[in-house]
Amino acid sequence: MMSAGPHHSVPMTQAQINQQHHHQQQANHLAKLRSRKPTDKNLPDGVEETLVGEGDVALAYKNLRDFERRLDATMTRKRLDIVDSVSRNAKRFKTLRIWISNTVEDQFWQTSGLNIDGFDYAGNLESSYRVKIEGRLLNDEDETDREEGEEEESKADQNETQGDKMETDSPSKTKPKAAPPKHGQRPRLSHFFKALTVDFERPRNGRQTVETSVEWKKPDRTPAGSVNLPAMADFDEITFKRNGDENTDITINLFRHEEPERFELSNELAEVIDMREATRQEAVMALWEYIKLMRLQEDEEKRNFRCDELLKRVIGREAGYIPHLNDYITPHLKPLPPIKLAYTIRVDEEFHKNPQPTIYDVRVAVDDPLRSKLVPFIQNPQYAAMLKEVAVLDDQLATLVQAVAQSKAKHTFLTSMAKDPVGFVRAWLSSQKRDLDVIMGEATRGGTGGSGVAGEEGAAGDEWRKGGRGSVWNTPNARESVNVLLSKQPAPR
Repeated sequence: MMSAGPHHSVPMTQAQINQQHHHQQQANHLAKLRSRKPTDKNLPDGVEETLVGEGDVALAYKNLRDFERRLDATMTRKRLDIVDSVSRNAKRFKTLRIWISNTVEDQFWQTSGLNIDGFDYAGNLESSYRVKIEGRLLNDEDETDREEGEEEESKADQNETQGDKMETDSPSKTKPKAAPPKHGQRPRLSHFFKALTVDFERPRNGRQTVETSVEWKKPDRTPAGSVNLPAMADFDEITFKRNGDENTDITINLFRHEEPERFELSNELAEVIDMREATRQEAVMALWEYIKLMRLQEDEEKRNFRCDELLKRVIGREAGYIPHLNDYITPHLKPLPPIKLAYTIRVDEEFHKNPQPTIYDVRVAVDDPLRSKLVPFIQNPQYAAMLKEVAVLDDQLATLVQAVAQSKAKHTFLTSMAKDPVGFVRAWLSSQKRDLDVIMGEATRGGTGGSGVAGEEGAAGDEWRKGGRGSVWNTPNARESVNVLLSKQPAPR
């Protein structure tokens, strides 16, 4: 049985210590290599003067570098805009046109009478009807035609009384009576709804059977993670058949399917954020914007906020905690009510002489059509490979530019020496001696330089007495010398 007290760690062996030390040295070596890696890709100033007959090459390279900077900035900004647009999951609202119609079979007016020579009078002659619900998403051209048709219809019906009849509960005068054919990758009817039910009104004879109930529920995607839906969840029309010989009123309930899911907000929350429907994220962000707008955030603790009268109705307390906004709004979110479409199943002969479907236009949310075209830009597997290739080319370019800079320094050195060899060597030796004295910390020995000779060349000269921004004490060499002196350990006594 192990003790409850602290356990001492097992000491490392010498081999493990050596291996750890080796890994640390290797990591330090790689870090030094990375620090020495050239990164400057700009040509040194004046390099075009050293080129013989190739001065335009340096100018062309600088122009290309400027163009590359502008291009990189533009591409980065556009890519960020694309990522922001895709991450927002922007939605557009379009019109889904739904046709509802029915056909009948074996109604009494369809039969020519009983066969007197037959003995079987039951079964096959039972009256029935078949209801078809068909939908199609209208494109922009169809919606334009629909709006023009509605304007013409409203002008023609100005002097007619409509009663309480629903505006969309009538055949469209600008569209064919049958649903047009399907088009390519256009979202289908089942994509917009997660469930469908049909409520039947009680027949006049008072009989109601379980058979009349109609219900459809969208299945989950199969297999797990699959993009495609099963066949029973991917359709443009749904049909059901029932027995009956009387006109029947039904109500078709369509339960919307949206990703992310939208909710109906309570009156208390809607009064605060001025929205009746919203996703959870939209409601949280709107509530946060209200807190900032009304300056309810605490000054000392930014995560806390005070509640005014409207917020008290939502949260139910005097103060709140900003990270808990999601929990505060949960009781105020309710599923959206279903879309209710009224329809009368007609079985009489007069109606079926010239049957007319009932047409509804339903407003549905669809993804931005540009989203499918933008996603490949940010999920392109070749983009990472291209960035690696560009990084390799940048390293090679920086190495070449470093070589050019070194050649330029050599050219400047040799050119200056060729013009005045004696003066150049004297000035160069003096500069090297002074820099060496400053670095070694020997230039501060009261008027004596590194050679031990007093004079103006030592630390007592005028240039060393002068202070201010332009003095020698403000140069990098002086700062480095001070760091060297401070880092020296005192000699033992």
